[in-house]
Amino acid sequence: MRCCVLYSDKSINEAARDQVRSLNGSDVYNRSARDRKKIERLFGEAKRNMAMTRLRLRGLCGAKDEFLLTATVQNLKRLAKLVSKPPPKPMMA
Repeated sequence: MRCCVLYSDKSINEAARDQVRSLNGSDVYNRSARDRKKIERLFGEAKRNMAMTRLRLRGLCGAKDEFLLTATVQNLKRLAKLVSKPPPKPMMA
């Protein structure tokens, strides 16, 4: 006589997984994947280059403020890089 139920490969999230698998390759899925890549790159930059491995301010308000400050710095860095570039020279035909 066994004292426990046999292990099942199915999890409670199986229906959600099936739904996501059915979306794989669709236009909506591809768009979402592109957007996710952009966002994850920005979060990775914040963690790696801006020492955002842990939050220093407490609570949701503090976390929100810290994320906003980090995003502002990222945007200012990009703006400075764009402004410092010389304008492209017109091509002579």
